[in-house]
Amino acid sequence: MKKNAGTVFGMMMILAAGSSAFANGTKDSGSVTAVTVTASGSSALLPLVKDAAAKYKSVNPAVSVNVSGGGSGTGLAQVSDGSVDIGNSDVFAESKLSADKAAALVDHKVCIITMAPVINNELAKTVKNLTKQQLIGIFTAQTKNWKEVGGPDEPILLVTRPTTSGTRALFKQYALDNNEEASNKSLETDDSGTLLQTVSGNKGAIGYLALSYLVNNSAVSTVSIDGVAPTMQNTYNGSYPVWGYEHMYTKGTGNKAALDFIAYITGSDYGKLMEAQGYCVTSKMKVTR
Repeated sequence: MKKNAGTVFGMMMILAAGSSAFANGTKDSGSVTAVTVTASGSSALLPLVKDAAAKYKSVNPAVSVNVSGGGSGTGLAQVSDGSVDIGNSDVFAESKLSADKAAALVDHKVCIITMAPVINNELAKTVKNLTKQQLIGIFTAQTKNWKEVGGPDEPILLVTRPTTSGTRALFKQYALDNNEEASNKSLETDDSGTLLQTVSGNKGAIGYLALSYLVNNSAVSTVSIDGVAPTMQNTYNGSYPVWGYEHMYTKGTGNKAALDFIAYITGSDYGKLMEAQGYCVTSKMKVTR
């Protein structure tokens, strides 16, 4: 009788343990707890991170990666204050944060992005190349009509980006030689999809986009700078100057789930998929910064 009582007691303990585990969200010792990784920031990196998040979940079903844009400045501010696990940025943290906040972050360079001037397709029939000085004149609003640079008699319409934009910071540094972009608040956006649509729908419009938004997309046309086309090949060989590293920042070393996701993106398997999306692989670059 004592033996039977012990057996019953043991079974009750097992059932109680099982109930407790169920209440805590796990089925048994072999189950995996659901994890969510949050990331925000760069609109240029957004398509890649969204694609990687979907593919990562297909092989890691317990992990969800929630990704949003907002611009590099937003991503860096949010990872710095702990609002997100990963801050995506087109620029180094030091250019957007104070020295002490930037020092608290760890940089994970994941790929290279190329920025291209883009114009309306109708305009592209006559404007195919601009010198850097012509580009500076256009974006600083010193040049106001396309006929001044060999185009039609058409007012230039600037589609601009906010100062928090990492894409803007890269373009300013490498395309405009650090000249300040003129403001056009009525057509200011850090949503690259919106910018693309605006340029596409306005004959005199010009803006700039990451190549990742131009893959299999003929809604707008790119413009060469000093005779060099904004292509991945010209980025790799260093002849096209408007490119930068794409960063995924963590606060400190970051949590394991975030680091595992970053490792997936920078791994050789996913690296093979980057170029098809318009991103350059860092290992192929002939030049560095």
